[in-house]
Amino acid sequence: MNIALIGTRGVPANYGGFETCVEEVGKRLVERGHSVTVYCRASYYEDKPKTYLGMDLVYLPNIRRKSLDTLSHSFLSVCHALFKGFDVFMIFNSANSPFMLLPKIMGKKAAINTDGLEWKRGKWGAFAKKYYKFSEWVAVKLANRVVTDSPILESYYREEYGVESSCIAYGAPIKKSRNPGLIESLGLKPGEYFLQITRFEPENNPLLTIQAYNKLDTDKKLVLVGGVKYESDYSTRIKKGASDGVVMPGFIYDAELLTELWCNSHAYIHGNEVGGTNPALLQSMANGAFVISVDVPYNREVLGDGGIFYEKTPDNLADKMRWTLENTAQLDGYIERAIERIEERYTWDGITDKYEALFESLVSGSK
Repeated sequence: MNIALIGTRGVPANYGGFETCVEEVGKRLVERGHSVTVYCRASYYEDKPKTYLGMDLVYLPNIRRKSLDTLSHSFLSVCHALFKGFDVFMIFNSANSPFMLLPKIMGKKAAINTDGLEWKRGKWGAFAKKYYKFSEWVAVKLANRVVTDSPILESYYREEYGVESSCIAYGAPIKKSRNPGLIESLGLKPGEYFLQITRFEPENNPLLTIQAYNKLDTDKKLVLVGGVKYESDYSTRIKKGASDGVVMPGFIYDAELLTELWCNSHAYIHGNEVGGTNPALLQSMANGAFVISVDVPYNREVLGDGGIFYEKTPDNLADKMRWTLENTAQLDGYIERAIERIEERYTWDGITDKYEALFESLVSGSK
């Protein structure tokens, strides 16, 4: 099959879950004999190789403004791809759904991964939230198949729009610490810090993590990796609320360093409450971090008995963080169960099997 992957920043993956999915699935599809082209946003890549891990790369312009970055590039990508003989268009992000009208008119097969319920995210204004809600409706009308990343979202699309979707989550490779000395560059020692890796947005709750940490009497540090592309009142409050024990190195894209941060943390705080299967939660589990997750259905579905959950208050999170300090002998059992869940449900080989089956069904006309 000749497959186009559209709607992400591109590969090599250095930003988020969609990009990692494209890289991991794309390279495996190439290994299985398929032709894969990834559309990349030109402004995100200084070096612009023509291929990467067997995938062909196409660089097109994008307008680097919050509301236009994704839309400008995806529109150009779809227009370009229409005349390249692709068997399947795989589009990511429900915001791009209106552009699926073009392949539909031309009789092309197209699927869309809608991600989570973006209209619930606090970072968007009223117009953007309405647009995202509208784009869901457009997606189910124009796509040959909608892809959701969790059973909860699968049920949402069934109940809200009366359509069946293909439920395909994300994956995460099992990793172990190989070079713990890397974290010394951040002034850290193994086991001596709590960790959270996330964008600094309200629905991810990094400010709540700081407020909880400030209630602890501990020598362990809190490491908050991430930030925001566009400063906000919320990100300013995070910086002002950070006590002396809080380390904020900004965004980190070095995969080896991120692995060492996860593997050597005392515990990982997962605060993402909107969306489906969260890639950072999977990576935390796969890297052997003990996870304390905000208690929402999406996270319970993924983590199960492989971690503990906190109610969304600083006092409750502080209690759970304090429990880990007082019960270190019990943490390994949770970690082992989390790794087992990854091996059973969230391997990239298994995820690729599902995407490959979806594309084959689209090409054959069975979907």
